[in-house]
Amino acid sequence: MNSLFSLHTKTILVTGASSGIGRSISEMLAQQGATVIMTARNEARLEATMQSLPKGNHHYFSADLTSDEAIKELVTELPALDGIVLNAGMVKTVPVQYIKRDDLDYMFDLMLHSSILLLQQLLKAKKLKPEASVCFISSVASQKITIGNAIYSAAKGALNSFAKSLALELAPKKIRVNAILPGMVQTGILESGAVSEEQLQAHLKNYPLGRFGQPEDIAGLTVYLMADVSQWMTGSLLTIDGGYTLK
Repeated sequence: MNSLFSLHTKTILVTGASSGIGRSISEMLAQQGATVIMTARNEARLEATMQSLPKGNHHYFSADLTSDEAIKELVTELPALDGIVLNAGMVKTVPVQYIKRDDLDYMFDLMLHSSILLLQQLLKAKKLKPEASVCFISSVASQKITIGNAIYSAAKGALNSFAKSLALELAPKKIRVNAILPGMVQTGILESGAVSEEQLQAHLKNYPLGRFGQPEDIAGLTVYLMADVSQWMTGSLLTIDGGYTLK
């Protein structure tokens, strides 16, 4: 274990931990010694993630964070936290002329409102320790716009602004707040058939490093933000995209 990035004294909550980036983050935090608490809606997949972690006092809670009651119940069960990674989200491509109110409500509830309200309850309950680290998983889509991603880009853009505002608000408590902005990451979403292989290969040409990201790429940056080595970083939006936004 690299002592510079050791998390052996830390208890960290990961939302959206049942698959993809969230699962990889949970695994890597645990590998660095953290006690990891995971939450997502799918209990079976949470259990699978739990089984993939190295031995430790890890826990998981199945919860729908779009529910205010579920958030309150979760916070009641949680211990004091040294860190939280807010990863819950989804991708849905909808051209503006076809957007429905239900689409707006669900996307913003899941990717923005749930994180804000969870943090609010954690702060009210004094469950975030002084010098804790808060990390949002945002997206380069908040800054580099593509057709059909209006809702997703808007929600992630709002998340970025909230992260910066919260960083300023929590600075007196030495709680730092940052956001990671990944490019395209190879997760189950890409393997679902929602995007054709032809489309993927065309999009890949926009990545100077010649590949899409892997969940582990994002997890590594998350470890840095949870570790004490990043204790002077707050209010930052950290792009990790294989050079995609350089073009």
